[in-house]
Amino acid sequence: MIRCLVVDDEPLALNILEDYISKIPFLQLVKATTNPIEALTMVQDGGIDLVFLDVQMPELTGIQFLRIANGKAKVILTTAYPQYALEGYELDVVDYLLKPIAFDRFFKSVQKAQGVIQPAAKPAAPAEPVAQDDFMSDFIFVKTEHKIQKVYLHDILFIEGLKDYVSIFTPAERIITLQGMKKMEDALPPKHFIRVHKSYIVSINKIDSIERSRIFIADKIIPVGDTYRDEFFKIVDGKNI
Repeated sequence: MIRCLVVDDEPLALNILEDYISKIPFLQLVKATTNPIEALTMVQDGGIDLVFLDVQMPELTGIQFLRIANGKAKVILTTAYPQYALEGYELDVVDYLLKPIAFDRFFKSVQKAQGVIQPAAKPAAPAEPVAQDDFMSDFIFVKTEHKIQKVYLHDILFIEGLKDYVSIFTPAERIITLQGMKKMEDALPPKHFIRVHKSYIVSINKIDSIERSRIFIADKIIPVGDTYRDEFFKIVDGKNI
């Protein structure tokens, strides 16, 4: 079991997260509180694996909480303010949930946390079936030169890694962000994205054709690396008719 603590100055937000946690078999709610000082003491005393942490709180902000806690528990930030995403990731949060939080997005986030906290554990099946794939509405935030930009997953054609940054290609633009390929790969749903080369991640839905070890997406030809070939063609074979 992953022992959880919920910290939010809004009682309604606490109630929603308490309900969500009760539906996940591998989560155990230790406490839900509006008092960040009490929560910080509990984290520092040990016994808490995962904190669902609001950012905007009067006594102690979520960012201040993170700095003081210093990694003693994994944290998922919950907030209505996307501008804190970059700072949260720099402090090594597991995920960043924007309110209002849908259950399917919450479940995806706690699966990610489970992989970090219990890397050998198999992901549990959801307590309630997700009604639909949220791919069309899901998105990520990436830091560009002057801003944090929202990128919808369904717009991504492919991603190219170049040293310490990546380029995200969409039909409308190329977005450059300081990011590693591994972290980008982990942030994308494997149902829709696959790494095919040390320098490329492609959207499976956007593949136009495949010729030997080359993938054609729009006007780009992407090579399939030897390391990734078997896994890629296993997915392709599964779609053959």
